[in-house]
Amino acid sequence: MASLVAASKQPDCPYEVVLVASNVTDAPGLDFAKAQGIPTWAHSHIGMKRAEFDALVDAALREAQVEYVALAGYMRLLSPGFVQKWSGRMINIHPSLLPAYKGLDTHRRALDAGETKHGCSVHIVTEDLDDGEIVAQAEVPVLPGDDPDSLAARVLVEEHKLYPAALAKLVRGK
Repeated sequence: MASLVAASKQPDCPYEVVLVASNVTDAPGLDFAKAQGIPTWAHSHIGMKRAEFDALVDAALREAQVEYVALAGYMRLLSPGFVQKWSGRMINIHPSLLPAYKGLDTHRRALDAGETKHGCSVHIVTEDLDDGEIVAQAEVPVLPGDDPDSLAARVLVEEHKLYPAALAKLVRGK
């Protein structure tokens, strides 16, 4: 999220971050956003049905006049209705070269499989987990001696570059 905000401050950036929303009321990103002067919205999903919570999120996004949604560290599956409302206008970043290694523990799984390359993908969010059209990818080599943490660190560097570029691409309609 911080890389999206930083990129939005560049003169050639086609998007503006108008809201940072979270289902974790004490998420560090909320404090970061507030410090940047970006409005925030937070509400715990605990005890709520998925569609009920997603309706609250949708209302907050629409009130803030959001046009595109970029998920960053959002670790919940979204309800089909929410995904349909934002169809083609919601992206996610995932730490693998999709379609490989959907879901969690991607770095360990890539290492266990003996991969020589790994990376990250930005994709359009669909109702299926990590399954939408790929907008952009960045690749890193898997190095001898890598463990999940060292591999994750190199992938994260690429994520911070890739995500703002991919969001800009989507907003520009390319």
